[in-house]
Amino acid sequence: MRDIAARDGQDAIKPIRVVQWASGTVGKAAMRAVLDHPRLDLVGVKVYAAEKEGRDAGALCGRPDTGVLATSDLSAILALKPDCVLYMPESTDWDDVCTLLENGISISSTRAEFFNPDTIPAPLRQRLEAACARGNSSIHSSGSSPGFITEALPLVLLSLSRRLDLLMIEEFANCIDGCSEEMLVDIMGFGAAPQDFQARTFPERDQVFGHSLAALGQGLGIAIDHFETVSEIALAREATPLHRSVIPAGSVAGQRMVTTGYRDGNPVMGFRCTWFVTDALDPPWPIRADGWHITVDGDTPLEVSIRFPIAPEQRADILPNLTAHRPVNAIEAIVAARAGILTTAELPQVIAHLA
Repeated sequence: MRDIAARDGQDAIKPIRVVQWASGTVGKAAMRAVLDHPRLDLVGVKVYAAEKEGRDAGALCGRPDTGVLATSDLSAILALKPDCVLYMPESTDWDDVCTLLENGISISSTRAEFFNPDTIPAPLRQRLEAACARGNSSIHSSGSSPGFITEALPLVLLSLSRRLDLLMIEEFANCIDGCSEEMLVDIMGFGAAPQDFQARTFPERDQVFGHSLAALGQGLGIAIDHFETVSEIALAREATPLHRSVIPAGSVAGQRMVTTGYRDGNPVMGFRCTWFVTDALDPPWPIRADGWHITVDGDTPLEVSIRFPIAPEQRADILPNLTAHRPVNAIEAIVAARAGILTTAELPQVIAHLA
């Protein structure tokens, strides 16, 4: 599979065969991106819902029929012999992942478990690495946040520096347009009573930004002693509509989390997110427009702000692209890379071959 990008026949680049795994909000955006990509060929779709079984990929993602039909059967996916799977389910099935890898199918994912190999429990990491070795395959996880904003962009910005005192990344996101109803309610906990929310644990969410920042630190040669995470919530002052439901006043409508990495007892890098579904919050929080604000303190100070100038009526269609497109654009680099679990610092530059 390492020669997948080799030229074939009349000096044409052989397209990379891709399967989209899961067809939620981000999965649909990824499918559209693959269909539009000049070097990728969508050959299959893995779904979980019975009502999606047998449906055309185009119908699932709002495009004309493609002739590619969705299936829930892993063996049917393997029979397609894809070069890469865009793995984007709501939870990771390690058996499925290892089966794909040992069958020579590389994986480009948004799943948090794969951002940093050092944070994967040793038995699972050994199993993944063995599957990659058997299949000569690779796995890499990316997205917008974490991913682009916690790894890819900081690596570029810090290429101007020789000393880092503190990197701080701030994120503001109105989550409604970028997340499905299931993600907002079942995974993120919006709409929960405050006591119920505080009784829940979010180990993946609490750890993933630390995992990503640790991978960044490794790439930069910065040893992080430990991470600390603190969080708080704000409540809706009034009933707030999501996609299909309305969360009541007094339920969780804002979440703020700060993950800080320490070196020699001092903070050296951190991520502060403010996620919300309304700006009518109790207590009131200062809310910026969706985007990121990055400050670099060191021998080359920098301050960078990124905003998304998207019309309100276009947000639901465009915001999922932020998470979906980088994993799609990374496919070529992943299938050409060494076998194994790849970090952003190890992966070659991700270049978008635009339609």
